[in-house]
Amino acid sequence: MDSIKAVIFDLDGTITEPFFDFDAIRAEMGLLPDAGPILEAMEKMTAEQRTNAQKILDYHEQLAVKKSKLNPGAKETLDKLRQRSIKIGILTRNTKDNAFAIAKKHNLKFDAVVSREDGPVKPDAFGVLELCRIFSVKPAETLVVGDYLFDLLCARAGGAVAILLENHKNAKQFSRFADYSIRKIPQILEIIETI
Repeated sequence: MDSIKAVIFDLDGTITEPFFDFDAIRAEMGLLPDAGPILEAMEKMTAEQRTNAQKILDYHEQLAVKKSKLNPGAKETLDKLRQRSIKIGILTRNTKDNAFAIAKKHNLKFDAVVSREDGPVKPDAFGVLELCRIFSVKPAETLVVGDYLFDLLCARAGGAVAILLENHKNAKQFSRFADYSIRKIPQILEIIETI
């Protein structure tokens, strides 16, 4: 296998500690608990419902930035990747502004961010392929690190290496979709050594 030239991280729950209570956000929007992912549920709303839901989502996403804490070892891992000239991408269903606000707040540097404004969201492979194009790397030379099923599915669909960060109670159920599972972000450095 080719050596790793880029690492694509999910933002919420991966770079930062898990914060969102999606069930509570769904309830606030008037959605049923089993309504599925919020962005997809919003697409089925009337224009008026969507405007209201967007305000609720914006509020929660901005609160998440304000209260954000980095996952243990996140900053140090990004610094070590940078020392090795490995590109750092962010692939998020959040907004670009919020991704850059997280970077600014925690003094992080991302080489590129692909967000929901750019094209089809995870689990679609678009974001993985777009970041690989930006970095001029092959998907096989790229790790995708995330804490949720959609992170792993978009990695697989794009031909990248899927890494599950098991940092919440539901993470284990996604492990069969991962090439590797880790408990702490710095463990990706060990994986890079072995690939």
